[in-house]
Amino acid sequence: MRQVAFALGFLALAWAQVSTLPELRSRTYGEGGFRVERVLEEGPRFTRVQFSHLSEGLRVHGFANLPRGKGPFPVVVVLHGYVEPSRYRLLAYTARYADWLAGEGFLVLHPNYRGHPPSEGAPARGLRHAYAVDVLHLLAEVRKGAFPQADAGRIALLGHSMGGGIAQVVSLVDPGLKGVVLYGSMSGDERRNLERILQWSGGARGRELFTLPPEALRQASPWTYLGELSVPYSVHHGLKDAQVPPEWSWELCRRLKALGKPVECFSYPAGHLFQGEADRRFRQRVLAFLGRVLR
Repeated sequence: MRQVAFALGFLALAWAQVSTLPELRSRTYGEGGFRVERVLEEGPRFTRVQFSHLSEGLRVHGFANLPRGKGPFPVVVVLHGYVEPSRYRLLAYTARYADWLAGEGFLVLHPNYRGHPPSEGAPARGLRHAYAVDVLHLLAEVRKGAFPQADAGRIALLGHSMGGGIAQVVSLVDPGLKGVVLYGSMSGDERRNLERILQWSGGARGRELFTLPPEALRQASPWTYLGELSVPYSVHHGLKDAQVPPEWSWELCRRLKALGKPVECFSYPAGHLFQGEADRRFRQRVLAFLGRVLR
């Protein structure tokens, strides 16, 4: 009986953590509570500040790089990949991309999601839609004028790994975005993501795969709704990526092209995080894409 009760309890918990794309679209975003917490550093090309806002009643933090000048500046939201939440720090590994983009004249936001210190709440397990909700609340705050220097009509996303999966969800909920850069991105098929998470974690995470009905995963997957996508994509993946299969990106590209959606796709002789010449080419292509969709 205890085993049955545990199984039913786990099933209820798994269901509670699932948000379908239609359900996310039905919500209203922008709970308020936005504030600049402190200035982190002053540089010659931009000022870095820590900010926070509310998301489902949780105070979620991040940092912003604000270029010198009055603006208005186009906005790029950089979404980081998986970092063990207990070891997360406000300036994550993707800060180098945030700094580079700010130096190029973009106002850059780098949210750190719930459960990642100093944000409140528990980290998402398995499906990461709760992080997409955090991003959607942040976008709403930007459009309400949280950053006076921001051009709220010109916003794009750049998501790496898990952040790419989050970006796919956000782009199908928020059609006001102007573009999305996917970099070594997780899949838009949540079943595949859970299978990979199970593998990475040695079975410690991703067990929703065994408790959620196929229809729940289908409705939670961006892949299901690609026919409704209205945001241009720029897809980049390393051929030597040992963490996220490159084929996931190529499959996405083939599907988007078949649907007649605006997409460009690039491969690199690189791993999950680009270095050297691959990183230089990636940055060059990203700037060209952002120049087209945001300028």
